[in-house]
Amino acid sequence: MHFNPKFWLRFSIVNLFIVAVLGLLMRYKIGFEFPYFDQKNIQHSHSHFAFAGWISHTLIVLMIIFLEKKAVNKFQNFYKNYNSILSLNLICAYGMLISFIIEGYGAISIFFSTMSIIVSYAFGYRFWNDLKFVEKENLSINWFKGAIFFNVLSSIGTFFLAYMMATKNILQNEYLASIYYYLHFQYNGWFFFACMGLLFYFFNLKTTENSFYNKVFWWFFVACIPVYFLSTLWLKLPSWLYFLMIIAAFVQVYAWFRLLYILYREKQISLKKYPLFLRYILLFVVISLTIKLLLQLGSVIPALSQLAFGFRPIVIAYLHLVLLAIISLFLLFYIFAKHLLFISKGAKNGLILFSIGVFLNELFLAIQGMASFSYTLIPKINELLFVAALVMVSGLSIMIFHALKKVKISLIL
Repeated sequence: MHFNPKFWLRFSIVNLFIVAVLGLLMRYKIGFEFPYFDQKNIQHSHSHFAFAGWISHTLIVLMIIFLEKKAVNKFQNFYKNYNSILSLNLICAYGMLISFIIEGYGAISIFFSTMSIIVSYAFGYRFWNDLKFVEKENLSINWFKGAIFFNVLSSIGTFFLAYMMATKNILQNEYLASIYYYLHFQYNGWFFFACMGLLFYFFNLKTTENSFYNKVFWWFFVACIPVYFLSTLWLKLPSWLYFLMIIAAFVQVYAWFRLLYILYREKQISLKKYPLFLRYILLFVVISLTIKLLLQLGSVIPALSQLAFGFRPIVIAYLHLVLLAIISLFLLFYIFAKHLLFISKGAKNGLILFSIGVFLNELFLAIQGMASFSYTLIPKINELLFVAALVMVSGLSIMIFHALKKVKISLIL
């Protein structure tokens, strides 16, 4: 039994397409008449499948590829274990996709959600142990271990939510705090740290080149936990914790800008060997992450934080900034830059069109969010958001068509 990265990564882009189609459907229901399907159920299906079927699945595949390239030796069941984990994760993802649409939060969807968490534990345990086969000097190891740690930590929020729903003892503050807890340690922990591990592997960064490469992990890791409380400023937190949050937010901004400066100084020449459109995608990701960290720093002001979290468009814009403009585009950049999927002219055009859709989506959400502060209605904003979603789906359609077309040709030959 062997591990076929292209096989699993084709699931990734198809799953991203499904996520985008569900997003398009939700936008259509908001802007136009469409009585079928419950909007809340589609939202649950959209978010759970995005996390498990697109991002987590893709991260696991790319982390296995790293291990395959860097492991000194491989044991007998190396591929069998990971193929099984990926298969089970996809079964859970598709189970959540369908069951959440049909029943929302029910017995079947909760079953698949729980099994998805258990599968993530199994991967974390297996991968953590297998990292011992990688040379200790490899800086990606700490990032991947941090990612696994935060993935496990995030699940506590899910179990607490399940407990409140099971006992029907739902308190608004605890309910929101649990949701933000899960989201924070997923996208600021598991997703971000795994992507940083891939970034360090992509550039082949070494401590011998710059000692800051080792320090930056610990700065982000230590700051990640207190930064969570920026999402819960309405809970009347003690002064010492608020002070700690401010320090953590500043630390992450400083660490990012310093890392960015070092990478620009030392790696800009090596980036020139990549196609212009991939460099454009990476620049988009860098700008988006910079904006995200600055917004995070701005949220240390309690009044601003409570105002932002009080308006749904602001929350949606922020989540899409992280999950689309940063995580999703970085993963697509990495996949094509490492030639894990074939880069045809069609795939290139599809990716560019998708990135334009992401930009338009963020632009329209930001306009809607800022207008909500003054309770101003933007004419045709829902229609514009539908158009942005349609552009993203169109871009992914083109990208998938050319990827599958390449597969078909390869099989014939």
